[in-house]
Amino acid sequence: MADMKYTSDHEYARVENDIATVGISEHAQEKLGDIVFVELPEVGKTLSKGQEAAVVESVKAASEVYAPASGEVVEVNDAIVANPELVNESPEDAAWFLKIKLSNPKDLDGLMSADKYKDYLENID
Repeated sequence: MADMKYTSDHEYARVENDIATVGISEHAQEKLGDIVFVELPEVGKTLSKGQEAAVVESVKAASEVYAPASGEVVEVNDAIVANPELVNESPEDAAWFLKIKLSNPKDLDGLMSADKYKDYLENID
């Protein structure tokens, strides 16, 4: 099973081998409301940990999606560009944003497990 990690900015990284599948958490999509637009990076782009990787816009606000780790974008989810509402329907499964081939897997060491993220959410609301 893939190892899910979360950032304090509400991105997730589902890690399998040296590939991190990145998207926004269930909590993030709930806070944003109805998603109306998604902008994704180009395949082949190199991202640094913490760098803006994508943009998501809702009827309420626009928000950046940050890379939880450094690496090269190897795939993007064109389905969410064509149908942004998928992010509301399945944020942590079908509506992933991009896949990064990790250049430094240790970047993920500071991220939260699902349990720690749940605790984090209870303390910020």
